[in-house]
Amino acid sequence: MSKALFWTTFVTVFLAELGDKTQLAAMTATARSGAIVTVFFAASAALVCATAIGVLVGGALFKLVPEYVIKYFAGVTFIGVGIWVIVKG
Repeated sequence: MSKALFWTTFVTVFLAELGDKTQLAAMTATARSGAIVTVFFAASAALVCATAIGVLVGGALFKLVPEYVIKYFAGVTFIGVGIWVIVKG
């Protein structure tokens, strides 16, 4: 296992997850229920499952589609979701 790849991925995902809707949902669930351990394990399991899907799909997709196409599509989709969130608020 590449230590550099591990830490680059860890830091990137960690920073991307800070302050996003997932973290806010976990804070809200904890505040409402007081079940810190249950919410921690449920949110952790959900993140692991979502990441597994991303890794599996990404691994297959990069074999079929050039990287620049995926980056372009991801960027356009990200901007589109941002606009949708602003408009639908």
